[in-house]
Amino acid sequence: MSGGQSGTYEFDPADLAAGINRQLLHDAVVMYEANRRVGTVQTKSRGMVKGSTRKLFRQKGTGRARAGNLRTPVRRGGGHTFAKKPRDFSYRLPRKALRLATRMALLSKFQDDQAVVLSEWQCPEPRTRVVASALKSLGLSGATVLLATDGVDANVWRSARNIPGVRVLPAGDLNAWDLLRYRHLVVTVAAMDRLLGREAAAAAQVGGA
Repeated sequence: MSGGQSGTYEFDPADLAAGINRQLLHDAVVMYEANRRVGTVQTKSRGMVKGSTRKLFRQKGTGRARAGNLRTPVRRGGGHTFAKKPRDFSYRLPRKALRLATRMALLSKFQDDQAVVLSEWQCPEPRTRVVASALKSLGLSGATVLLATDGVDANVWRSARNIPGVRVLPAGDLNAWDLLRYRHLVVTVAAMDRLLGREAAAAAQVGGA
């Protein structure tokens, strides 16, 4: 957290993904953006506009163009011809595709030198200055940063929620949209072990022994 080196963390990039598929990342981002749309827009059709349904004048014999009631779309104050209705824009890509997109987005952070692996968060109580000073020491002050923690860390979340451009997520909740939205990623060693599945492998070895 002071900005110095406390060790090295090695992993095979192939453990995350074989490469970066830009089309898959694009599809994932479009899906997340579509799911964020509220879709509650609505305009009135001619049947929803308040007013009389009386025909303005008889069909023939007046020399004028035939006319219906006042609520027709061609008249001022009438309803819309193709009125907008509430719509659900959400959809889902296959689960395996989203998981692969998340791992590709995570790999891209390391390839672009936009990731920092932190030994641990030493935040025993909620203090904004603790996280702010750590980001300043890491050279990330003023940048958009995604903080990935091992599980839910309430102290880190409360300490970072007032810092503009900073978001805290547990490692299990990371997704391609958040990883690509924020410029830098700060992830702890424990969170990386969880993402790479090393904790599960270690637990399996202990159980087998």
